[in-house]
Amino acid sequence: MSLSSPVRRELQHRRSVECLGYLREDGLWDIEARMTDIKTATVALPMRGDVPAGEPFHDLGLRVTLDQTLLIHEVEVFIDASPFNICRKIATAFKKLEGTRIGPGWPRQCKTLLGGHLGCTHLNELLPTIATTAIQTLWPNSDIDVMKLGAPMMINSCHSWAQNSDVIKVLLPDHYIPAEPEAPQNLSELNRSKI
Repeated sequence: MSLSSPVRRELQHRRSVECLGYLREDGLWDIEARMTDIKTATVALPMRGDVPAGEPFHDLGLRVTLDQTLLIHEVEVFIDASPFNICRKIATAFKKLEGTRIGPGWPRQCKTLLGGHLGCTHLNELLPTIATTAIQTLWPNSDIDVMKLGAPMMINSCHSWAQNSDVIKVLLPDHYIPAEPEAPQNLSELNRSKI
């Protein structure tokens, strides 16, 4: 790990997120995401009872089955541990993602279908991870040009994927738009540019 040495401290909470991508024998793809939260001290929950230190406070996840065009065919959810027993009832709501396609607008579509009381905060947090893992899994393992397929979702999603970056210029030249020259920041720069 490349972080600087921290001040003296004591671990209180561990969140682990794992996302795996699989090619199935039927030609479809499974993307699985799991999140666990573990406390270092026992937590008393009025509706669940005590959650002993080291046992999962949250343990939940989902499997999304999709094709090479990122169309979702099936969604399966598990909620093995949660603060409230009622949490498990929302699992079937994620079936609403079946028939949607990971790509531009998909995060907004997920929010419409599963945002707020319609979904689960923690499962919703896994959906962007599912999307990026799907792209990483299919590329370069697919006959489809995942780079072009994912371009609308990836362009301008971070510094490296900026539409004016060298990455786009090389990998997706049809989407490259050169940066406009920067305007001078102050009067002295403006005067120097006239010389």
